[in-house]
Amino acid sequence: MENRFQQAAIATWIGIIANAILAILKGITGWLSGSRALIADAAHSASDVAGSIAVLAGLKTAQKPPDKDHPYGHGKAENIATIIVAILLIVVGFEIAISSIGAFFGGVTRAPGIMALVVIFFSLITKEILYHYKSRLAKKINSSALMAEAWHHRSDSISSLAAFIGIAGAMFGQAMNLPLLVYLDPLAGLAVSVLVMKVGFTLAKESSQVMLEQVLSDDEVKPIAESAENVEGVIRVDELLARTHGHYIIVDIKVSVDPSISVEKGHTISKNVKKCLIKNYDTVQNVFVHVNPYRPDDGGTVTDLSPKSKEKKRA
Repeated sequence: MENRFQQAAIATWIGIIANAILAILKGITGWLSGSRALIADAAHSASDVAGSIAVLAGLKTAQKPPDKDHPYGHGKAENIATIIVAILLIVVGFEIAISSIGAFFGGVTRAPGIMALVVIFFSLITKEILYHYKSRLAKKINSSALMAEAWHHRSDSISSLAAFIGIAGAMFGQAMNLPLLVYLDPLAGLAVSVLVMKVGFTLAKESSQVMLEQVLSDDEVKPIAESAENVEGVIRVDELLARTHGHYIIVDIKVSVDPSISVEKGHTISKNVKKCLIKNYDTVQNVFVHVNPYRPDDGGTVTDLSPKSKEKKRA
């Protein structure tokens, strides 16, 4: 757990430093060159800094062990951080859209200079490298917050590409005496805003589902149920509910056992089910087992299609 946090924290700090440098560089260059697209991109990078700080706080909280007030752990702190990043993206995207639309009505007098192109290209390469680095690490340590930050970088690289095209088009229009092409710069800024808001809404939706205790699908829980059913003493898995808490899963399971065994034997079986699932599934952090007396005439189970269940039904 500690190693997981350290890896994520290092990646987040790298992002904070890189984004701060890019935001300042793009902001100054955009202001000097008069590029709406570059200024919009600078605002996006600045939001990355705020988002990374939120992610860092979420990761630090998520690695705390369960306590009296939080018996299921603090894993959802990562999802809270993800939602904060998503809201920042939506707000920044909206502000970029307003600024870009205003440029159309206010008029564009000149295209940005070559320096704006150089800076935006440097930003594009840097953000794409950060995306691949954090995306791979997020998958490795199963962190939704770090994945959200990775997509924040990807959205920034896409917005940088849109800005690059817009600035290059505006410069070409000015050189060829085609005034309308100068508006490609604010048009690129508007395209950036749409991309940024779309990423924000997607991340917010995914994290909200976790916060609302959405359980895993039947296909996702079936292997877990079959593992539990193979534990000695378990006759049938009656119900299995699994929900994500950040980077880990909490499982609630009901199993049927021989009704004639002692309470102590039933308790031992429940402990073995818990040990089995935690051992076999890295993402399962805790399991709550309820023992039922086996009744053959009860309804279907979550493992009806497993070989073991079919044998019992034939018997």
